[in-house]
Order: sequence, then structure tokens, then C-alpha cells
Amino acid sequence: MILTNSSASCGPAKRATTDRKRREKLSESETDRQHMTHALAMASRGLGRTWPNPAVGCVIVNGGRIVGRGWTQVGGRPHAETMALAQAGALARGATAYVTLEPCAHHGKTPPCAEALIAAGVTRVVSALTDPDPRVSGKGHAMLAAAGIVVTEGVLSAQARAINAGFLKRVTQGLPFVTLKLATTIDGRIATSTGESRWITGAEARRYVHMLRMTHDAVMVGSGTACADDPDLTVRDMGRVQQPLRILLDRSLRHSPDSCLGQTARQNPVWILHAPEAPAPAQAAWTATGARLLPCPAPDGRLDLTHALSSLAADGVTRILAEGGGTIAAALITAGLVDELIHLGAGKLIGADGIPALGSLGLKTLGDAPNLRLLATRQIGQDTVSHWTRS
Repeated sequence: MILTNSSASCGPAKRATTDRKRREKLSESETDRQHMTHALAMASRGLGRTWPNPAVGCVIVNGGRIVGRGWTQVGGRPHAETMALAQAGALARGATAYVTLEPCAHHGKTPPCAEALIAAGVTRVVSALTDPDPRVSGKGHAMLAAAGIVVTEGVLSAQARAINAGFLKRVTQGLPFVTLKLATTIDGRIATSTGESRWITGAEARRYVHMLRMTHDAVMVGSGTACADDPDLTVRDMGRVQQPLRILLDRSLRHSPDSCLGQTARQNPVWILHAPEAPAPAQAAWTATGARLLPCPAPDGRLDLTHALSSLAADGVTRILAEGGGTIAAALITAGLVDELIHLGAGKLIGADGIPALGSLGLKTLGDAPNLRLLATRQIGQDTVSHWTRS
């Protein structure tokens, strides 16, 4: 008996057909990734502006040509699919829609996006993630499939998960995603012994911080930083943008209502988390500025940060940029509430009498020290920026 190779025995014509189909499948997969990359870029435009909704991007392709694209608008509406379908018009019929999150399937303040895609005549939907919101959670994909639409899931899911980490954490854990920003000298100091801190980093690095603020729902500081620096915590020199929510952690409401935050609370929202027993006159004074006061348990003389962040998530906050100071930073780390850390390092030395970037972590052994994993590092101007995440 003569043994033959099955691929050889199929003949040149059949092998050519098989190779062509394999190339088409590979090409289609690469095409999906390219268009999903575009949709993810659309989604990122909504970061810091769509909460409590996710930041979603949608690209509609017909005959290899992009005929519509959109991203979730300020406040979460209109949705990305609605924007893209409106741009595509009649060209959506027979097209493929690339969406970074499963199209919604429930009636809320807007009709379901899955229904809109069906009505528009889209024949294929490619999504990056299944929406964990119990009102959706697979129902959008099922609705599309039941209408005869081909559904492809999981394209560039890791990238989509990174963009919507805040929304996903709020839905699945009841907490916002927290980015801790530290700007320090080489020796880990954030100010001199007299409290002088302007400016440790250069102009380019400070502009980068404004970009970070712009991509988060809220910027948060403790009362120590607020009293020392009197910050306004707004995005500046970035054009006309949606300003982030400004959050102050101030157990006893010691920060003055006459501060920058107090004077601008009616223009840009200020929320203050404080102990229930904070002085009544201070509560009244801050309320008069237009700030929103949120009582928070402080059983050991310090605010319960897990409770504080849970209450913020319940109000729809998905992404917080924590900018200090050292006491709040250490408390967030100790409570396991920091998801990523952005470190801006300046080429300066202050010495041991300077103010450290972190308060006490209460560590006894090196083995108890939190471990972080480096994601990226680069130079901005004369400073460095390192991006770390939980290991």
C-alpha cells in the first residue's frame, strides 16, 4: 500500500482554493482588528465625559469603505451607534458595524442600540466586549443574532477593557477605577520643608497632567493638599473641554469655603466627603458655595475610603485621578484602592527634610510592600513619566 500526503493528493486546484480561503480568513481578521482599532480611538474621545455611561466607539463599514463613525457623547447620550448610524444613513444597509462594547438591549433614556442596528439593515456586528451591566450582559448580542445579523465577539477585547476599566469596575465591583498621580523629585519628595512645590516638574509634564484630568471623570485631593496649595483642579490650556468633577476629602471641613474650590463650585461641580460630625457652620458655609456635601463614616478619625469611593460609584463616577497629598495617597494604597499609578519624575533633589510623596504605609517587612508592574515609561520635556499597574 502506498501512503500519500492528503494535501498533496488533493491536487493543485484544490490546494490553491484552500490557500485562498486561508488568506481571506486572515485578511478578514486583520481587517476586523484595523476597524476595531479605529473604533477604540473613537471611544477614547469620550473618556471623562460620558459617565456614568461607558465610553464607546462605533465604526460602520460598507464595501470596504467607512460610511459612519461615532462615539458616546457628553453625559452618555447619544450613544456611539446612534451617531455612526446617523452619519451612515442608507449606506448602513448591508454594512458591518464595529462596536467597542456590546450594543445595549434595554430601554432607558434612549431606545436600545441593538434595535437601531437591526432597523438600519446592518448585516454584521463586530464587538470587543460583552457589557457586564445586568440589563445587557449578552442580551444585545442575542437580539442581533435572533434578527439574522452575524455577530463576532472579542476583537481587541484587552484594549477595549483598558479603555473602559472604570465603567467595568463600577458595574462589577461597585467602585471607581483610581489612578494615583505622583509628581516627585528623584529622591521622592513633593515639596521642600517649607511646603514649596511649584514647580517640581516642567511645563510639558504639567500639561500632561491636564490631559490626565481631561480623561478622568473626577480629580480628587485631600484637605492637606487643598489647604497648602489652594488648587482649582480644572483642565487648563487644552481648549474648550468638559471639566472634571472636583472631589475633596476633608473629614472636618477645615478647607476654607473662600478658596478656589469654594469660589468656583457653581461653575464646576465640587463634591466634599466629610465626617458626619464635621462642624455645622462649616457644612452650612460650604453648602452656600454650591458644593455638594457627602457625609462619610470616619470610625477611627479617618474617612472610610472604601465607603467613600463606593458612594461615588453609586453616583455614577467611574474614573478618578487622585492627585494627593501623601496621606491620602498612602491611605488609598493601604486600602487596596489604587488601580494604576502615574509617576512623574523630575531631575531635582530636595533631601530628607523635604515632604515625602507618601505617608506611612505601616510596613514591617519588605515582603509586605505593594508590588507594581511597569507598563510604560517615557520622557516628557526634562521629566520622565512612568505608568504602573497592580502586579
